[in-house]
Amino acid sequence: MEQRYATSPEHVPGMDTAELRGRYLVQDLFAADSINAVYTHHDRVVLVGISPATKPLTLGTYPEIRSEYFFAHREGGIVNVGGAGSITVDGDEFVLAKGACLYIGRGAQAVSFASLDDEGENGPAAFYLVSAPAHTTYPTTLVAPGQGTVRELGDPLTSNRRTLNQYIHENGVKSCQIVMGVTTLHPGSMWNTMPAHTHDRRMEAYLYFDLPPQARVIHIMGEPTETRHLVVGNREAIISPSWSVHSGVGSESYSFVWAMAGENQSFDDMDGFSIADMR
Repeated sequence: MEQRYATSPEHVPGMDTAELRGRYLVQDLFAADSINAVYTHHDRVVLVGISPATKPLTLGTYPEIRSEYFFAHREGGIVNVGGAGSITVDGDEFVLAKGACLYIGRGAQAVSFASLDDEGENGPAAFYLVSAPAHTTYPTTLVAPGQGTVRELGDPLTSNRRTLNQYIHENGVKSCQIVMGVTTLHPGSMWNTMPAHTHDRRMEAYLYFDLPPQARVIHIMGEPTETRHLVVGNREAIISPSWSVHSGVGSESYSFVWAMAGENQSFDDMDGFSIADMR
C-alpha cells in the first residue's frame, strides 16, 4: 500500500510537474492479476485497483490500516470499469456489468473478485474501490448501470453535456461517508465541470476511464486563484484535496468515477467559482 501524505494550498505554488504528479496523480492502479492500493491522508481514503485478469483475487488487509481484515473499520464503494465481473462478499455473489456499483459496509470479512467475460469487448473486469473509515454498518448493496439517480447536466453549446449517475448518496445507497457515482460525457462534450467549484468539507477522488490510448484529460486543480494542471490518461486517478478545485477537459469524450468522503453527503454542497475569477 503506497501512502500519500496530506498537503495544504501553500504547498502548491512551489511544486514542479513531477511533484504535482507524485502527490495527486495515481497511475498503475490496474495491473493484470494484481491488487494495488494507495492510502491518502486526505480524510484517510484508500483507493484500490483490482484486476482479476486470469484468476480470482482476494482483498487482504494492510499494516497501514491496522485491521484484521480490510473492512473491519471501513466501508467502500466499488465501480467496475472493465468487462463483466463478480464480487463475493462473505459468501454472497454479486455480478457487476461495466459501470455497475457495489457498496460494501463495515464488517465484511471475506471479499473476492473475478472476471466473467475475459474475451468480451471490455476485456477482463477492472474494479475500482474507494474506501473510507466507517462508524456503523450499512448493508452491502448492488446498483446496476443506469439504476441510480440519473441527472442530465450541462449544455452542448458549452461542451459539457453529461449524464451523471449517483449511486451512493444521501438519497440513494446508504453509507457513513462515501458518496459515489459515474459521469459520462456526451459525444462532442469535453468539460466535466465548469464553472469549477470546491467543497472544503469533503475530499474527492476522480478515476478517468473510457479514454482512447492517445487521448488525455487536462485536470485542473489547486486554489481557484492559484491553479495547476495534470495531464491524465485512461484509468488514472486524481486525489483532490477539499481545498482544491477539480475540473477537467478532455481531448475526446470520456467517463469518470467520482467519489467523496468527509463532513457531509450533500452532492450539491459546493462553493462555485466563475472562470473569470480563476487564475
